[in-house]
Amino acid sequence: MRKVIILLSIVMFFFKTSVFANYEKKIYDFSIESISGETINFRDYKNKVILIVNTASYCGFTKQYDELQELWDLYKEKGLIVLGVPSNSFNQEKKNNKDVKEFCEVNFNINFPLTTITKVKGNDAHEIFKWAKKNHGKSTVPKWNFHKILINKEGKVEDTFASMTKPMSKKIIKAIENIL
Repeated sequence: MRKVIILLSIVMFFFKTSVFANYEKKIYDFSIESISGETINFRDYKNKVILIVNTASYCGFTKQYDELQELWDLYKEKGLIVLGVPSNSFNQEKKNNKDVKEFCEVNFNINFPLTTITKVKGNDAHEIFKWAKKNHGKSTVPKWNFHKILINKEGKVEDTFASMTKPMSKKIIKAIENIL
């Protein structure tokens, strides 16, 4: 029996998942630059639920901006932060922050927070994306634009959603309502 326990312990060590994440840091330990140049300190979002979405202006999923704004309008008073992270990691974003900001405001009337154009995958990814991967695993790494990472009130990754999952889907709404 002792050998079985030792063997299981060794196997668990090598195949550990996000369940074992120790979260040396939480989202509140990070900041990111807003699209207007100010600093967004995640510590200002303590005890809030945060939906981080990497966005792009020229993507087939760009119409999800409408539902992201709708989600923001419905839940911001209850403690949801929708954070758009424009990214050219998939070569579908405008060339500068001013154009992205104007595009979002004019075409989608966006008023939820947006960051500067940010790398979201690979070695040059912003530290919040590296942190999410380290603590929750590969599901946090965007495979395309409009990938969603849900952060709970404790500042930890709660869940992730693929680009095809619309912001107002039952799946996302239920996940948000369960942790608000």
